[in-house]
Amino acid sequence: MKVVNLTSKSDFIGVMASSLCFVHCIATPLLFVAQAGSAVAGEVHPWWWGTLDLTFLLISFFAVYWSARKTSKKWVRYAFWGLWGALALIIINEKLELWRLAEEVIYLPTIGLIFLHFYNRRYCQCEDEHCCADHITH
Repeated sequence: MKVVNLTSKSDFIGVMASSLCFVHCIATPLLFVAQAGSAVAGEVHPWWWGTLDLTFLLISFFAVYWSARKTSKKWVRYAFWGLWGALALIIINEKLELWRLAEEVIYLPTIGLIFLHFYNRRYCQCEDEHCCADHITH
């Protein structure tokens, strides 16, 4: 039986999670408009719909963690964590309503993560264990 190593598929998982998150972000306003006439007792969306963004954030955390550890370029590691941090702050802000932000601001780190995972998969793969960011000492 062949065991799948998820850490070696982290860029693919990251692209999928970020893409699904992006679709979720785009679909939410459209679904709310479509459901506006049928909202009952003030509930505008099912409870599980609101947890999808946290689920995508958790999945993307692991994809970023594995990809950042295995990238051959140090700046890519920082970009992964910067984009993921921005996405996490936006989602936490959305849940806690700390600042008033445009809904579209969430698209920037999401699209950034999608492109960065594609870039990392194409240009930053280690040939051996000595080129990865874990082993970079300078």
